[in-house]
Amino acid sequence: MFRLERAADAIEEMDRPDCDPELLRRTYAQFPIVNRAVAGWRGNYVQRIRPLLARRSRARILDVGCGGGDIAVNLARWALADGFEVQVCGIDPDPRAISYARQRLARGKLPGGVLEFHETTSTRVVAEGAHFDVVLSNHLLHHLDPEQLQQVQVDTEQLCTGIGLHSDIRRSPVALGLFGAATLPLAGSSLIRRDGLTSIRRSYVPVELARLARQGWEVHAQRPYRNLLFWEAAGSG
Repeated sequence: MFRLERAADAIEEMDRPDCDPELLRRTYAQFPIVNRAVAGWRGNYVQRIRPLLARRSRARILDVGCGGGDIAVNLARWALADGFEVQVCGIDPDPRAISYARQRLARGKLPGGVLEFHETTSTRVVAEGAHFDVVLSNHLLHHLDPEQLQQVQVDTEQLCTGIGLHSDIRRSPVALGLFGAATLPLAGSSLIRRDGLTSIRRSYVPVELARLARQGWEVHAQRPYRNLLFWEAAGSG
Protein backbone atom coordinates (compact mmCIF):
# COMPACT_ATOMS: atom_id res chain seq x y z
CA MET A 1 0.00 0.00 0.00
CA PHE A 2 1.26 3.47 -0.89
CA ARG A 3 2.61 5.38 2.12
CA LEU A 4 2.59 9.13 2.40
CA GLU A 5 5.63 10.33 4.32
CA ARG A 6 5.22 13.33 6.59
CA ALA A 7 6.31 16.58 4.92
CA ALA A 8 7.53 18.21 8.14
CA ASP A 9 9.34 21.03 6.30
CA ALA A 10 6.43 22.08 4.08
CA ILE A 11 5.08 25.57 4.82
CA GLU A 12 1.49 26.69 4.40
CA GLU A 13 1.03 29.95 2.53
CA MET A 14 -1.21 31.43 5.21
CA ASP A 15 1.59 31.04 7.76
CA ARG A 16 3.85 33.33 5.75
CA PRO A 17 3.94 36.96 6.98
CA ASP A 18 3.83 38.22 3.38
CA CYS A 19 0.79 36.13 2.47
CA ASP A 20 -1.66 37.87 0.10
CA PRO A 21 -4.15 39.55 2.49
CA GLU A 22 -7.16 39.12 0.20
CA LEU A 23 -6.50 35.41 -0.34
CA LEU A 24 -6.05 35.05 3.41
CA ARG A 25 -9.35 36.81 4.11
CA ARG A 26 -11.15 34.53 1.67
CA THR A 27 -9.50 31.52 3.30
CA TYR A 28 -10.82 32.51 6.73
CA ALA A 29 -14.25 33.04 5.14
CA GLN A 30 -14.24 29.52 3.66
CA PHE A 31 -13.01 27.74 6.80
CA PRO A 32 -16.57 27.24 8.14
CA ILE A 33 -17.53 25.32 4.99
CA VAL A 34 -14.54 22.99 5.19
CA ASN A 35 -14.74 22.54 8.96
CA ARG A 36 -18.43 21.62 8.83
CA ALA A 37 -17.56 18.92 6.31
CA VAL A 38 -14.45 17.40 7.89
CA ALA A 39 -13.62 18.75 11.36
CA GLY A 40 -16.16 16.74 13.37
CA TRP A 41 -16.67 19.26 16.16
CA ARG A 42 -20.40 18.68 16.47
CA GLY A 43 -19.62 15.08 17.39
CA ASN A 44 -16.88 16.12 19.81
CA TYR A 45 -19.26 18.57 21.43
CA VAL A 46 -22.10 16.06 21.83
CA GLN A 47 -19.95 13.14 22.96
CA ARG A 48 -17.33 14.85 25.15
CA ILE A 49 -17.94 18.54 25.81
CA ARG A 50 -21.69 18.61 26.46
CA PRO A 51 -21.59 15.92 29.20
CA LEU A 52 -18.93 17.93 31.03
CA LEU A 53 -20.91 21.18 30.71
CA ALA A 54 -23.94 19.40 32.17
CA ARG A 55 -21.94 18.70 35.34
CA ARG A 56 -20.83 22.31 35.83
CA SER A 57 -22.93 25.35 36.64
CA ARG A 58 -20.75 27.62 34.53
CA ALA A 59 -17.91 26.74 32.20
CA ARG A 60 -15.05 28.38 30.34
CA ILE A 61 -13.76 27.03 27.02
CA LEU A 62 -10.40 27.94 25.44
CA ASP A 63 -9.83 27.48 21.69
CA VAL A 64 -6.06 27.50 21.07
CA GLY A 65 -4.98 28.65 17.60
CA CYS A 66 -8.54 29.68 16.79
CA GLY A 67 -7.83 31.07 13.30
CA GLY A 68 -10.90 32.81 11.91
CA GLY A 69 -12.96 31.83 14.95
CA ASP A 70 -15.66 29.62 13.41
CA ILE A 71 -15.14 26.68 15.80
CA ALA A 72 -15.33 28.97 18.85
CA VAL A 73 -18.51 30.58 17.48
CA ASN A 74 -20.14 27.20 16.90
CA LEU A 75 -19.24 25.90 20.36
CA ALA A 76 -20.72 29.03 21.96
CA ARG A 77 -23.92 28.69 19.95
CA TRP A 78 -24.35 24.99 20.71
CA ALA A 79 -23.74 25.48 24.42
CA LEU A 80 -26.18 28.38 24.65
CA ALA A 81 -28.80 26.44 22.68
CA ASP A 82 -28.47 23.62 25.22
CA GLY A 83 -29.03 26.04 28.08
CA PHE A 84 -25.49 26.14 29.46
CA GLU A 85 -23.80 29.23 30.87
CA VAL A 86 -20.46 29.45 29.09
CA GLN A 87 -17.68 31.80 28.17
CA VAL A 88 -15.61 30.89 25.13
CA CYS A 89 -12.20 32.41 24.49
CA GLY A 90 -10.35 32.05 21.20
CA ILE A 91 -6.62 32.78 21.07
CA ASP A 92 -4.16 32.96 18.20
CA PRO A 93 -0.69 34.54 17.93
CA ASP A 94 -1.45 35.78 14.39
CA PRO A 95 -2.95 39.30 14.52
CA ARG A 96 -4.54 38.74 11.10
CA ALA A 97 -6.55 35.81 12.43
CA ILE A 98 -7.69 37.70 15.53
CA SER A 99 -8.68 40.74 13.47
CA TYR A 100 -10.86 38.57 11.23
CA ALA A 101 -12.36 36.67 14.19
CA ARG A 102 -13.30 39.91 15.94
CA GLN A 103 -14.92 41.26 12.77
CA ARG A 104 -16.88 38.02 12.49
CA LEU A 105 -17.95 38.32 16.12
CA ALA A 106 -19.13 41.90 15.59
CA ARG A 107 -21.40 40.71 12.76
CA GLY A 108 -22.80 37.83 14.82
CA LYS A 109 -25.74 37.54 17.19
CA LEU A 110 -24.15 36.12 20.32
CA PRO A 111 -24.87 37.81 23.67
CA GLY A 112 -22.15 40.07 25.00
CA GLY A 113 -19.49 38.44 27.15
CA VAL A 114 -20.04 34.92 25.79
CA LEU A 115 -17.21 34.96 23.25
CA GLU A 116 -13.95 36.88 22.98
CA PHE A 117 -10.76 36.68 20.94
CA HIS A 118 -7.21 37.55 21.99
CA GLU A 119 -3.86 37.73 20.22
CA THR A 120 -1.77 35.50 22.47
CA THR A 121 -0.51 31.95 23.04
CA SER A 122 -1.45 29.20 25.46
CA THR A 123 1.90 29.59 27.24
CA ARG A 124 1.18 33.25 27.92
CA VAL A 125 -2.30 32.39 29.17
CA VAL A 126 -0.73 29.90 31.59
CA ALA A 127 1.54 32.69 32.89
CA GLU A 128 -1.56 34.80 33.55
CA GLY A 129 -2.90 32.10 35.88
CA ALA A 130 -6.11 31.47 33.93
CA HIS A 131 -8.09 28.22 34.09
CA PHE A 132 -10.67 26.67 31.77
CA ASP A 133 -13.02 23.72 31.92
CA VAL A 134 -12.26 22.73 28.31
CA VAL A 135 -9.09 23.43 26.31
CA LEU A 136 -9.18 22.51 22.64
CA SER A 137 -7.69 23.15 19.24
CA ASN A 138 -8.65 22.43 15.66
CA HIS A 139 -6.09 21.78 12.92
CA LEU A 140 -3.26 23.08 15.08
CA LEU A 141 -1.07 20.05 15.78
CA HIS A 142 0.28 19.63 12.25
CA HIS A 143 1.67 23.17 12.41
CA LEU A 144 3.84 22.23 15.40
CA ASP A 145 7.23 20.62 15.69
CA PRO A 146 7.62 17.91 18.38
CA GLU A 147 8.82 20.37 21.03
CA GLN A 148 5.91 22.74 20.38
CA LEU A 149 3.46 19.84 20.45
CA GLN A 150 4.78 18.82 23.85
CA GLN A 151 4.40 22.40 25.06
CA VAL A 152 0.75 22.58 24.00
CA GLN A 153 0.07 19.47 26.05
CA VAL A 154 1.89 20.91 29.06
CA ASP A 155 -0.05 24.17 28.72
CA THR A 156 -3.32 22.27 28.45
CA GLU A 157 -2.60 20.34 31.64
CA GLN A 158 -1.86 23.57 33.51
CA LEU A 159 -4.84 25.46 32.12
CA CYS A 160 -7.51 22.79 32.18
CA THR A 161 -9.71 21.58 35.02
CA GLY A 162 -11.80 19.33 32.79
CA ILE A 163 -10.87 17.93 29.38
CA GLY A 164 -8.36 18.74 26.64
CA LEU A 165 -9.22 17.94 23.03
CA HIS A 166 -6.78 18.65 20.22
CA SER A 167 -8.33 17.54 16.94
CA ASP A 168 -6.34 17.39 13.73
CA ILE A 169 -6.12 15.87 10.29
CA ARG A 170 -4.81 12.32 9.94
CA ARG A 171 -2.35 11.89 7.07
CA SER A 172 -3.48 9.52 4.34
CA PRO A 173 -3.03 9.30 0.57
CA VAL A 174 -6.78 8.73 0.30
CA ALA A 175 -7.50 11.86 2.32
CA LEU A 176 -5.10 13.80 0.11
CA GLY A 177 -6.88 12.63 -3.04
CA LEU A 178 -10.40 13.20 -1.71
CA PHE A 179 -9.63 16.68 -0.37
CA GLY A 180 -7.88 17.65 -3.59
CA ALA A 181 -10.88 16.61 -5.66
CA ALA A 182 -13.50 18.11 -3.34
CA THR A 183 -11.79 21.51 -3.15
CA LEU A 184 -10.96 21.83 -6.83
CA PRO A 185 -13.76 24.41 -7.29
CA LEU A 186 -12.06 26.58 -4.64
CA ALA A 187 -8.66 26.53 -6.34
CA GLY A 188 -7.44 30.07 -6.95
CA SER A 189 -10.20 31.75 -4.95
CA SER A 190 -8.41 31.27 -1.61
CA LEU A 191 -5.63 29.25 0.03
CA ILE A 192 -7.99 26.50 1.20
CA ARG A 193 -7.02 23.91 -1.40
CA ARG A 194 -3.30 24.66 -1.57
CA ASP A 195 -2.78 24.88 2.19
CA GLY A 196 -5.21 22.06 2.90
CA LEU A 197 -3.15 19.67 0.80
CA THR A 198 0.00 20.86 2.60
CA SER A 199 -1.75 20.36 5.94
CA ILE A 200 -2.57 16.76 5.12
CA ARG A 201 1.03 16.10 4.10
CA ARG A 202 2.30 17.70 7.34
CA SER A 203 -0.16 15.91 9.63
CA TYR A 204 0.51 12.91 11.87
CA VAL A 205 -0.69 9.34 11.69
CA PRO A 206 -1.83 7.88 15.05
CA VAL A 207 1.40 6.00 15.82
CA GLU A 208 3.46 9.15 15.27
CA LEU A 209 1.18 11.23 17.45
CA ALA A 210 1.19 8.55 20.16
CA ARG A 211 4.98 8.78 20.36
CA LEU A 212 4.66 12.49 21.09
CA ALA A 213 1.79 12.16 23.57
CA ARG A 214 2.60 12.87 27.19
CA GLN A 215 1.66 10.47 29.97
CA GLY A 216 -2.09 10.47 30.51
CA TRP A 217 -2.93 11.56 26.97
CA GLU A 218 -4.80 9.31 24.53
CA VAL A 219 -4.82 9.28 20.74
CA HIS A 220 -8.10 8.35 19.06
CA ALA A 221 -8.50 7.85 15.33
CA GLN A 222 -11.73 9.47 14.17
CA ARG A 223 -13.61 9.65 10.90
CA PRO A 224 -13.07 11.05 8.36
CA TYR A 225 -9.26 10.86 8.54
CA ARG A 226 -8.83 12.61 11.88
CA ASN A 227 -6.86 12.24 15.10
CA LEU A 228 -8.04 13.35 18.53
CA LEU A 229 -5.40 13.92 21.20
CA PHE A 230 -7.41 13.68 24.42
CA TRP A 231 -6.68 14.33 28.11
CA GLU A 232 -8.87 14.43 31.21
CA ALA A 233 -7.95 16.16 34.44
CA ALA A 234 -7.96 14.05 37.59
CA GLY A 235 -11.31 14.25 39.33
CA SER A 236 -13.02 16.08 36.46
CA GLY A 237 -15.71 13.41 36.18
